Amino acid sequence: MIVGKVVGSVVSTRKNENLVGSKFMIVEPLKDLGDPKAKIVAIDNIGAGIDEIVLVATGSAARIGCGMADCPVDAAIVGIVDSGTGLAGVIHS
Repeated sequence: MIVGKVVGSVVSTRKNENLVGSKFMIVEPLKDLGDPKAKIVAIDNIGAGIDEIVLVATGSAARIGCGMADCPVDAAIVGIVDSGTGLAGVIHS
């Protein structure tokens, strides 16, 4: 699981039919919790917004976690972080 910050969104008018109606967000792993230059695109079925800190599942866990087992999904936002021990310095930076 990756902890990251939503830094943008992606709009795609043409996509796999299983992804129609899905929202995509650009997530940047938090400093010290991953490579901050390695942004990923994650499907968002929970309504995360720009600048929110989120939990991202990757691989098959992403497909299962967002209820899209038969879809071409490799990263999914599965939670929005409200607080966390050890995250105070990175959440508010």
